[in-house]
Amino acid sequence: MFSFGMFMPDASSAPPFNVSYQSFSISMMPNAEDKLRRDVDNGGKIFLPASALHHLTRLNTVYPMLFKLTNHKTGRQTHCGVLEFEADDGNCYLPYWMMRNLLAEEGTPITVESASLPVATFALFQPQTSEFQEITDQRAMLEQALRHFACLTVGDMIGIRYNEKLYELLVLETRPANAVTVIECDLHTDFAPPADLPLSEVVNNETVEEDDSQDVVVADSNTFVPFVGNGNRLDGKTVTSTPMLQPNSNATGPVRRGIPDYDYEVGTLIFSRNFKPRSNGVTK
Repeated sequence: MFSFGMFMPDASSAPPFNVSYQSFSISMMPNAEDKLRRDVDNGGKIFLPASALHHLTRLNTVYPMLFKLTNHKTGRQTHCGVLEFEADDGNCYLPYWMMRNLLAEEGTPITVESASLPVATFALFQPQTSEFQEITDQRAMLEQALRHFACLTVGDMIGIRYNEKLYELLVLETRPANAVTVIECDLHTDFAPPADLPLSEVVNNETVEEDDSQDVVVADSNTFVPFVGNGNRLDGKTVTSTPMLQPNSNATGPVRRGIPDYDYEVGTLIFSRNFKPRSNGVTK
C-alpha cells in the first residue's frame, strides 16, 4: 500500500513569505481618501495586494503579521506591519517616511519578507528640532502615536504629526533587539537632546544635572552660607554678644549640604532638641 501522507508538504517546513513588489508612497494609491493617506503616513503599516494574503494564509503565518522591507539597491532595511490587503497586484504602498528611510523612489522594487520580532521593552528617541520640547506631555503624545505602529527599527526616522505639525524622531536604541514589535507591550521611552541643540547647551545641561546630584559643593565668594553676620535686637539696641562667623570671601573648601528627611510625613511638625542627662540618669 502507498502512503499518500508522505507526499503532503509539512506546514512547519514551508518557506517564509518573500516577495518582491514595486513600492509607492500612499499618495500614489488610487481611490484613497485624504484621511486614509494621513493615517498611513502617521503610522508604520503598509498596504499589500490581496494575493499576498492568500499566500500568507497558505503558509500559516502567525499573527500579528510583521514584515522586513529591503531595498537591495541601497542595502537599507526596515520593519513594518500591514494595514490592509487592498493594493494593486504587484504593488505595495508605504508611508512617505518609510520610503525615505529605504532611499526608495516611486516604483523602486523592494523585498517584503515575513519576520518574527521580540516584544519591545525600551526605546530611545532623538527629536530633530528643539520645538519638540515645547510639547507639554511628550511621552503621552508618543504613546498615542505609537498605537499606529507595529515595529521600531534602530536607525529609522519616523514621522509623528501633532497639532497639525510633523515632528521627526530618530530611533537611537531599542531593547531587547535592534528591531522590535510595539504591539501590546509595556514600552518605556526616553528622549535624547534634540539634534539641532548646540553642543554647548547639551554640555551645560548635563553639567547641571551632575552638579544637582552631588552632596558637596565648592564655596566661592558668591556662595550662600546660612546663619552668618550680626544679629539685631527688636528694641534697636546694639548687640553686645560676640558676632557670628562671617563668610570668608576667599573660602574654597567644600560645603556640606543638608540631608533631607526622607521619612517626613506631610502635616507633621518635628522639634529636634539635644537633651543632657542628669547624674541620676533622668532627662529633662
